[in-house]
Amino acid sequence: MAQSRLEKIGTIFTRIQGLLRGGAMKTEDKPIWYDVYAAFPPKLEPRFDRPAPNMPVRNIFYAEDVVRAKLHKLNKPNETISLFDQKRGTQSQQFVQIYENLRSQGALDEQRIYDTALDLLAEQRQLSRPDLPEESLEASGSDQLDIGKSTLLSDFQDAGEQQKQKQQSTPDSGKAKKETSGGINIDSLFKD
Repeated sequence: MAQSRLEKIGTIFTRIQGLLRGGAMKTEDKPIWYDVYAAFPPKLEPRFDRPAPNMPVRNIFYAEDVVRAKLHKLNKPNETISLFDQKRGTQSQQFVQIYENLRSQGALDEQRIYDTALDLLAEQRQLSRPDLPEESLEASGSDQLDIGKSTLLSDFQDAGEQQKQKQQSTPDSGKAKKETSGGINIDSLFKD
């Protein structure tokens, strides 16, 4: 058994046991788990041909999952999410937080809470992005989450504008970098 690596012949424990008995593995090289497994073996041996237990898989739902599903089904928030930005939450996180705050007050029914939370989220997004022109805010009045949302296109446009501003503020530094990068003029490399 020690010479076979096939998982159908024995278990990992019996293969390590065979290597130790045959001298192919030193006792100081045995895995950490080996002594624990030998002291406390499982009730059923973990073999490849053992049938899987027939246990039903339980669904795990949280209270906010229903609200989040309704938000994504009806409004489809579309935003750029940066995984490096730990300070700002996503639109759905902000919506659930607003929804739970309104729900805890208990003054409104479920549909009114939902509509009010959408309005508050739209206002919050509008306040967080004051640089948007008013025409775009009025044009997107039908979909309440479009107000102030961050899209990939607008992020690229903002980055392009910032890059242009940097190049205009320091026009000589760009040429100096091209000419002195490793002593090679990059523009002359691609000339025919």
